[in-house]
Amino acid sequence: MGDVVKAWLPWEDPEAFLGGVPAGIEVEWFAGGERPKSLEQVEFYVPSYMGGGDVFDVVREMPSLKVVQLQTAGFEHVQSRLADDVTLCNARGVHDASTAELAVGLIIASFRNLPRAVRDQERQVWPNSYDQVDDSLADRTVLILGYGAIGEALERRLSGFECDVIRVARRERDGVHPLTELPELLPRADVVVLLTPATPETTRMVDATFLKRMKDGALLVNVARGVVVDTDALVAELGTGRIRAALDVTDPEPLPAGHPLWSAPNVLINPHRGGASTAFAPRVARLVRAQMERYASGEPLINVVGGPPR
Repeated sequence: MGDVVKAWLPWEDPEAFLGGVPAGIEVEWFAGGERPKSLEQVEFYVPSYMGGGDVFDVVREMPSLKVVQLQTAGFEHVQSRLADDVTLCNARGVHDASTAELAVGLIIASFRNLPRAVRDQERQVWPNSYDQVDDSLADRTVLILGYGAIGEALERRLSGFECDVIRVARRERDGVHPLTELPELLPRADVVVLLTPATPETTRMVDATFLKRMKDGALLVNVARGVVVDTDALVAELGTGRIRAALDVTDPEPLPAGHPLWSAPNVLINPHRGGASTAFAPRVARLVRAQMERYASGEPLINVVGGPPR
């Protein structure tokens, strides 16, 4: 590591965005497109949040690259593109508030039938509100599958809704059920919230068998990754009218026009907006600035998910 660390950041005015650049760091703006002349000198790289392939493919031309700091919690789409000696860090913690808020919003919107209210408003129709009694979250059971930092944030937000929470993770720990107990837990849940990462083990784990174990009228909320759910199985189960779904992510994504999921009954689709809130920018700015300070001073980085620790 030289006296000055060259960093590429995806914000046009990185100093303003970060509230100042740490000592020992020299930054340039790169968010895809034309590349700055410093390509061979870059050690620390932050790709743009939802950038295309060019913001990741460029790493192959960066011989001095040591650290890639993502703005996403998910990292499976990047890891295979990096050399073994490049440290990959994710944005664990950055999206906790935004994703947890959205999960609560999707539950409430589905239970209280808010999409119907929007359609009625567009048609300027005032229905008889006593024709249908909406569901309440109170006295219901919410199962959080993939209980980690975001799951904890979600449970804090659910604490005022007078509902019960079942926590499930890959491994058992105090107050958290292991994944092996999921078949017995699913029939107890009125809401199942997916927060698992996309791994070979979790890909299509929500299959026909999983869905059939859910109780009648239960709501599936996916704020994880689209591939966690077998889309064909979900469309088939929704078609029976037995369960409901609220999805921030889908497989495929973007969901193409004409796909049967669009017109499936009892489904609310939000186009992958879980992290897109005003809570995101200040949190990612704090993380990136802290990581650059650590790297420049030789302190260990946090959120390391691949490559050597630094």
